Amino acid sequence: MNIGVWQIVIIAVVVVLLFGRGKISELMGDVAKGITSFKKGLNETDDAAETIEAKASEVVKEAKDETKAS
Repeated sequence: MNIGVWQIVIIAVVVVLLFGRGKISELMGDVAKGITSFKKGLNETDDAAETIEAKASEVVKEAKDETKAS
């Protein structure tokens, strides 16, 4: 079963008639905000992981220096 261009156009027209242009644009705006929030959360997680990794390497370096000094 292949969906042609005309079937997609008919479905789009029915959706616009049912929900209206305003509601559809509002939903698309909400989807865009959700995607932006998700990407921001991923970036914050990456930043936190990098900070933890940097602190851990500092602690290891200090421990090695203390071991050598002893």
